Amino acid sequence: MNIHEYQAKALLKTFGVPVSNGVPIFKHEEAEAAARQLGGPLWVVKSQIHAGGRGKGKFKEASAGDKGGVRLAKSIAEVAEFARQMLGATLVTIQTGAAGKQVNRLYIEEGSDIAKEFYLSALVDRVTSRISFVVSTEGGMDIEDVAHKTPEKIVTFSVDPATGIMPHHGRTVAKVLNLTGDLAKQAAKLLDQLYTAFVAKDMAMLEINPLIVTKQGELRVLDAKVSFDSNALFKHPDIAELRDETEEDEKEIEASKYDLNYIALDGSIGCMVNGAGLAMATMDIIKLYGAEPANFLDVGGGASKEKVTAAFKIITSDPKVKGILINIFGGIMKCDVIAEGVVAAVKEVGLKVPLVVRLEGTNVDLGKKIIKESGLNVLPADDLDDAAQKIVAAVKKAAA
Repeated sequence: MNIHEYQAKALLKTFGVPVSNGVPIFKHEEAEAAARQLGGPLWVVKSQIHAGGRGKGKFKEASAGDKGGVRLAKSIAEVAEFARQMLGATLVTIQTGAAGKQVNRLYIEEGSDIAKEFYLSALVDRVTSRISFVVSTEGGMDIEDVAHKTPEKIVTFSVDPATGIMPHHGRTVAKVLNLTGDLAKQAAKLLDQLYTAFVAKDMAMLEINPLIVTKQGELRVLDAKVSFDSNALFKHPDIAELRDETEEDEKEIEASKYDLNYIALDGSIGCMVNGAGLAMATMDIIKLYGAEPANFLDVGGGASKEKVTAAFKIITSDPKVKGILINIFGGIMKCDVIAEGVVAAVKEVGLKVPLVVRLEGTNVDLGKKIIKESGLNVLPADDLDDAAQKIVAAVKKAAA
C-alpha cells in the first residue's frame, strides 16, 4: 500500500526524522491560510499523487499552466494561484502513463536553502532477507539513470536484523556522501531513525529523493515515498487509515475485498489463474502469441466458488477485455470449484467475449463436466500452449 508524501513525512516526523514544515490542502480556498501559517518567504506547492516524476510532469489542462506538478512560489498570492490551477487538474508523469492522475490534494511546504542533494532509500532485499539501504550523491535524479550511466556512484549495504543499525553503517553513509563533523553525526542518527521506522511500521520501501544539506548545515528529508507490506496492515490500523482509494484502480479495490491478487494492465485478454508463477507464465505466453494480458489475477490456492465468481466479475467489468483465459492447475485448488464459480458468474453477468478454459489437476474431470453441461459457449484447451493460441485467435477473429 502506498501513501502520499505529506502522510509519509508526518509519519517519519514521529520517529524524529527532520522534515520541512508543510500543510496539506484539499481545496484551493485553503491555500492562502496554509501559506500564511508557514510564513514564507518561499513556498513549494506539491501535487500529491501516487506517482514519481511530479516535478517534470505536465498537466493536460492548459488552464493548469506549464510549470509541472511541483512549483516554487514567491508570494502568498502565487501559492493561491498555483493551488487554483493544480487542484482538480490531471497530471501526466513518466509513471502515470498517458491517462495521468487527477490531483485531489496539494502539499504546501516551506522553501529550503539547498546546498547539496543526495539519494537515500531502504527496501526489503529478497536475496539476503534483510533490509538494505541504497545511497548516492546523485540526489534529485532518476536513480535508474544513475545506475545505468554511473553505477559507481551508488552504494548499497544490508543490515543484520540481529544487531540493527551499527556505528559502521552511519560511517558508510557519511563516507559515500562526503559528510564530516556534525553532518556525519546527523547522517548516522537519521539512518537509525529511518531503520527504526521501517521495521516498526512494516514498510516495503522508503525512498528519500532528495535528502538535502541546507545552507545552514542541516540534513533534511525534502521528499519521501513510502509503501507498506499489505499483508502486515492488520497490525497497523493507523497506517491502513491512510489509504487513498482514489489513487487506485476500482477493480483492484474490489479485488482486495475478496483477497484476490489483481493488477490491472493495458491489454485485451483477461486472465484468471491460480498461483503467481503460473499467472506470470500465462501472461508471457499470451504475449508470445502476439496479444497483451489485461490483468494479472491470482485467485490463490484455496479459492471458494464465491471468490471465483467475484474474480470473473472483475475481469468482465474491464471494457478493454475482448477475451478471457482461465488457466487452472488444481493442487489445493479444485477444478470443480473453479468450474462452479465460472458458471455462476457467467449466468449472473453474461458472456459477451470469447472464453477459453484450461483445467488440470484435482477433480479435473468433474470440472470439465460441469462446464460442458452448463451450455456455456466455452472453448476447452488441453494445455497452456493450446489455450493461449485459442484465446489469441478468438480475439483476433472477433475483432476482424
